[in-house]
Formats: sequence, structure tokens, C-alpha cells
Amino acid sequence: MQRRADLFFQQLKDKKVTFIGMGVSHFDCIKLFAQKGIRVTVADKRTAAQLGEKQEELAGLGVRFALGEEYLEHLSEADIIFRTPGMNYFSPALSKARELGKVVTSEMEVFFDLCPCKLYAVTGSDGKTTTTTLISELLKAQGKTVHLGGNIGRALLPIIETIREEDAAVVELSSFQLISMRQSPDVAVVTNVAPNHLDVHKDMEEYIGAKKNIYLHQNAFSKTVLNMDNEITNAMAGEVRGRLYQFSRRGIPQNGAYLAENGTIYMMLNGERTEIMKATDIRLPGIHNVENYLTAITAVYGEVDRENMVKVAREFGGVEHRIEFVRELDGVKYYNDSIATSPTRVIAGLNSFDQKLIVIAGGYDKKIPFEPLAPKLIEKCKLLILMGLTADKIEKAVTECNGYDPQELRIIRVSTMEEAVAAARENAGKGDIVTLSPACASFDKYPNFEVRGNHYKGLVNAL
Repeated sequence: MQRRADLFFQQLKDKKVTFIGMGVSHFDCIKLFAQKGIRVTVADKRTAAQLGEKQEELAGLGVRFALGEEYLEHLSEADIIFRTPGMNYFSPALSKARELGKVVTSEMEVFFDLCPCKLYAVTGSDGKTTTTTLISELLKAQGKTVHLGGNIGRALLPIIETIREEDAAVVELSSFQLISMRQSPDVAVVTNVAPNHLDVHKDMEEYIGAKKNIYLHQNAFSKTVLNMDNEITNAMAGEVRGRLYQFSRRGIPQNGAYLAENGTIYMMLNGERTEIMKATDIRLPGIHNVENYLTAITAVYGEVDRENMVKVAREFGGVEHRIEFVRELDGVKYYNDSIATSPTRVIAGLNSFDQKLIVIAGGYDKKIPFEPLAPKLIEKCKLLILMGLTADKIEKAVTECNGYDPQELRIIRVSTMEEAVAAARENAGKGDIVTLSPACASFDKYPNFEVRGNHYKGLVNAL
């Protein structure tokens, strides 16, 4: 029997396909489509010189380009449009394309349609990358061939033809990806929901609605994992179509993993309690990582043996840019938490340490309030180094917060990461901890949080 992927590519042979953006999630897709003999155009705001060697490589495969400020002017010539995840689904250009009868889709939407194996998907405001990775690690420990991708940095559509029915696909999904999706995974996970990306979503209601698409289109045989401790995700329970599981570190769910007062993680299922591990078995620091394990354990329970869960917990050292230890120099430890692009993520990161810190923060403005972060900075921070477009807002939130004492928490303003690292080095003494915990996206100075984190690490390692 012919695979769905084969039929899909055959049907595109006489179509004109435009990919908006030649970023990480699209390059391999564009290359594959071109190699299949499909007529592909890339629409990108950058110039050929800015795209560099990759543009030349694709041009050599016959790919056409619409570049520069007017890159969206020719969408009407396409039959099928793949939008980049960061492009607003309701933008005027895409809305007009849909009115003209064009197919507007995304790499992840097509992957969901064609994926032949069991599909696990994770979304949430915080913790989704670590949780997605943990689910992948747990399944691999059980002997599964796992395909990890989505918002975590790898497109999976380019490898669709190599995925077997017995494999597992584990994907991280952002609200930007989910907002247009009308298909849900076999196992849907929502880690938590808090204000985020309000610079793109018209309001919090739209943001929450996008997140809900991860489970709203499931069937009765599917599984949904929700955070019982988060007010917004707990309220989603009544909408679940399939089997509802929850996780908690404050209560006991009817079905799901929880942290008991004695520090033991248990799984509750059909009224029966099973011990999984001690929280102290988890190598990753911080109570938020205990929560990430509760989530991942609940997602894979019944498919991964307890022994393999404990093995992963004891051995897994974490994901790059997530409270990542960089180096120790002159008794000062430097950490990279560039993934902390929201106040709630920074709060979770700061809670991983039991002393006052030197914190580098600030960046692109996602229109998220910083007032909830201020008390934690006052509690956990001795020196706050601010940079980027949000520096004024963060400083205002801190200095106007009850309990702020300029003698206890100094605030320094800098313009660049170089200046930030230099200021941290100058002001840190033996025993101090310096962490890059931006509370903001990176787009004012960097294309993504990985580039920002790598720049920071490079500067620290050069000290």
C-alpha cells in the first residue's frame, strides 16, 4: 500500500509552493520539496547576501526567491503557502491569501497529517522544552526510536518518509504553531499557561485558545495530560475528549503523577498508588524540574518501565540554555538560562538556587507585565544588570515594588551583552553566581534565544 507521504508529494508535482521564511524550520523542507521536483519559491524579508550560502544551495536546486521588503507581494501566485511559525496566522497577507482560495498551512500541520507513528505533543508557557526532551529520553530508554522536533528546533516533515509505524514522534508546539492546527496528537500535554507572547496574540483569550488546540481535536482513545496546580490548565479538564490525566506537586490527582509530602513521586491510576522514584533521584536542580518529571512520567506511564524512569532521572543533565552551567572562574559560577523568555520562567530558574544572585535580564518586549517578577528579584537578586528594550519596564517594576531596597539590590544599566558580562565579572566575588535570565525574547538583538545564549557563553568562556 502506498504511504500517505508518497501520495502527498505526488499531488504537489503540478502545484506552486511558497515557503515564507528560510529559517531553521523551513530550510530542509524547501530542499526536500525541490528535490522532489516541486516548484518552490522562498519569500523572505532578507536579501540574498544576508541569506548567504544556503540561498545559493537552494538556488542551485531550482528554488526561486522573492526577497526584500516586498517579499509578500507575490503570494497570490502560489497554490500552497507554508507560513513560518513566527508569522501571525491572521496577518493581512495570509488573510488575503485565504480569501483568494490559497492553501495556507505549516510544516507541523502537514507533519501531523502524514505522521505514521504515535505522536506526543507538548505545549505550555514554561517548561515545555525540558518536558518534551524528557518524554523523548524516557521513550528512548525503553528502546523506542524517537523523532524529536517541532518548536524545539528541528523540522520533522523532511524525514517523514523514514519514520516507521512502531516509532514515536515527540514534538514541542508553540501557540504560534497551534493557533491554526485542527489536528491533535495521540498524547497531548499542557505544562502550564501564564501570560506570554501578548505582542503577537491580540489578547490572553486568543493565546489560551491557541494552546487548547493541542487537545480539542483528539478522539476518545487519546490521552491528555494537564497541570492540576495551574488555574488555567486545570479549568481545561472539562473539555478533554479522551482520557484525562493530571499531575500535581500540591495535591493528588485521580489519574497522574504527584509529589507527596515525603518527597516521593507516585503515580495514581484507578485508585491505586505506585511509587516511581524519590525527588532526590532527579539530577536536574529546582522544584520546577520535579514538576517537569511529573509531567513526563504521566505522559509515558504504561509505556516506560519504572527502572528506566529512574535511570533517566539520575543521568539526564539537562537541555542547553536552560539553567546551563557554563563555567566557574575565580570562585564565581556562571549559568546560562537564555530560554527564560518570560517572568514565570525566570522565577522558576531563580528558585533553583539557594543564595542571592547576579542576574542579567532584559530584551525584546513581548508586552508581558514584569510586576509579578519584581518580588522574586528583590528576594533572590543582589545585583540586577539590565539591557535591551525592556530595561526601563523591569527597573520600574522592581523599584516601585514593596520591599525594594537599593542598598540590598543594586541595578546597573548596560547596552550590550559584552558590557553585561564585563559588569558581572567586575562586581562578582568568590562564591557568587551569575545567571543570564532575560525574562524577555531576544529579537531586539538576536534572531533567537539560542544565539543569545551562545553569545553569552562565548563571552563568559573568554573571560
